Amino acid sequence: MRFFSVALVSLLVLSSCVSKKKYLALEQEKGELTSELTKTRVEKEDLEHKFAVIEARVDQYNSKINSLTDNVEGLKLENDTKIGVSADGAVASNITKQKMRETLTKVNPEALNNAKTLKDSMNLAVDYHLNRTIDTSTLNEDEDISVDINETVVMISISDKMLFNSGSYRLSSKANNILQKLADVINSEPSIDVMVEGHTDSRSINTERVADNWDLSVLRATSVVRKLQDSYGVAPEKLIASGRSSYQPLTDNDTRDGRSKNRRTRIIILPNINKFFALMVSTD
Repeated sequence: MRFFSVALVSLLVLSSCVSKKKYLALEQEKGELTSELTKTRVEKEDLEHKFAVIEARVDQYNSKINSLTDNVEGLKLENDTKIGVSADGAVASNITKQKMRETLTKVNPEALNNAKTLKDSMNLAVDYHLNRTIDTSTLNEDEDISVDINETVVMISISDKMLFNSGSYRLSSKANNILQKLADVINSEPSIDVMVEGHTDSRSINTERVADNWDLSVLRATSVVRKLQDSYGVAPEKLIASGRSSYQPLTDNDTRDGRSKNRRTRIIILPNINKFFALMVSTD
């Protein structure tokens, strides 16, 4: 009996020792797992922080790229519209030059070979397009109207007897037909400016309404400009009124015929170069 009690006590002690070892082993394993979990959590938080930094940098770089793209597009637009002056005095933007080059592909090659400067090339391009869009043939009616095309400038000279009574700046009814045709020419091309010049003979004039030939020439030009605007729909921003008095005669003023030729209104059609090429469409 005593032997059985001793054996039982020994078994209980031995069993207790084994359970404690397992417990300690489990505690150690738990500690290791807790440490590993803590380490993993720290690494995860560190990775999340690094990822957030990378995302912020990516957003920053994308913002810079977008800004640079906008700047490049802005610089390209600025460069395209930038006005330059060539060595021969021609003024043109890069857009103008591009449009001009498109037109020059249709110009007579022989004429193009004779173009030595940018100004020559611009003249060829404008002349080509004006001749295709502006028909001045209906203005060549008689000796009182003359049309001259010099490079890119169309000059139409109209005798005063077709427009005014002698010594007056008020338009006569005879002017209606010719001014209608003139307005049709001007309105056919939106990219031109029109200068109306009044010219007198050398005989002096001084009335209550007209101080001298300067005054008369300007008043006549202004009358034509107003008529073109008010009656025939020519845009006023395209019109310029000027007076030359008697200082640019066609011939001497010693004869009646000479004075008659010198009394005239000259219409000068001038292409607005940058507007011309901006509005110009390619034609076959």
